[in-house]
Amino acid sequence: MIAFWIVAGVLSAAAAGLVLQRAAAARAGSDDKTLPVYQRQLAEIGDLAARGLIAEPERRGAEAEAGRRLLTAAGQSEPPWTTTGRKGALAAAVIAPLLAAGLYFVVGAPGDRDQPFAARLAAWRAADPATLAPAQMAAILQHVTHEQPKNAEAFRYLAIAYAASGDAPQAIHALKRAVTLAPERVELWEMLGEMLTAQADGVATPEARAAFRQALARDPQSVAARFHLGRARIMDGDASGGLADLRALLTSLRVDDERRPALASAIAQLEARPAAPPAQPQIEAMVAGLAARLEAQPNDPEGWVRLVRSYAVLGDGVRRDAALKRAQGLFGKRPEVMSRLAEAARAEPMR
Repeated sequence: MIAFWIVAGVLSAAAAGLVLQRAAAARAGSDDKTLPVYQRQLAEIGDLAARGLIAEPERRGAEAEAGRRLLTAAGQSEPPWTTTGRKGALAAAVIAPLLAAGLYFVVGAPGDRDQPFAARLAAWRAADPATLAPAQMAAILQHVTHEQPKNAEAFRYLAIAYAASGDAPQAIHALKRAVTLAPERVELWEMLGEMLTAQADGVATPEARAAFRQALARDPQSVAARFHLGRARIMDGDASGGLADLRALLTSLRVDDERRPALASAIAQLEARPAAPPAQPQIEAMVAGLAARLEAQPNDPEGWVRLVRSYAVLGDGVRRDAALKRAQGLFGKRPEVMSRLAEAARAEPMR
């Protein structure tokens, strides 16, 4: 590191010297050519008068004008180039990196070695989990899932960490792995459905509904699944049926259940709303917005996976195949993306 600062200082001084040398050369080659021009004009005026080509009054007027311009040009001549400015600039160029190096030695850590990711990961694993950022926890849990690829609980925690760090696509991917490993666990299907719904800005997409149905098949009393599927019926245009499902859910909860007030409030809000249009036009509008965004910003593999899956569930095979072909051209060298695109293309159409 010390050698770096020495080299940086030398290079800075050399660059400053080169710039100043070029400036001096340019200044030396730019002597004022105005004075000789006016002096030559005075000589020519005198020669013309001597040969009788101009009258005396005209000669005096021309000489007066040329003399005036000559005096003006002489008064505007630039001062000669000196070495004072060059020395100051050269000194500043040398001192600046030296000052930066001194500041680095005061507040930096020149003796510390670079920490590879493995060392940082080991330090995070040894630290108190409460002191770690969500991204650090996600890195630890990702390593744990590599060590224990059949541990559904590890993937569940990984999904929570990804969600806390704002990486919803990776959280959903981890949850899908978790439900594959432990398909009997109702809470995993509930989490997957809720995360898919949250990613779609509160709209229960066909994939989210499928997850809730999986939870309901394993536990007919699943509160999360019953709530979201009832709300989905309302969004599909069946307001009376959806509200009936939600009221039945409210009745089934114990009086002291902490979820009752929130559910009752949600029912009241839904009852106060006007009848909603069917959900498919809403989903089609969302898909159109996603397609427009990908046209402007195509380097988004997760977005292309969502677009292909959306066209598939809408039953639009033409657009699905076109989006799939475009995405394959963009991400053909990324096997994991290609696999997810193929899976998305096989999604069942919405009924």
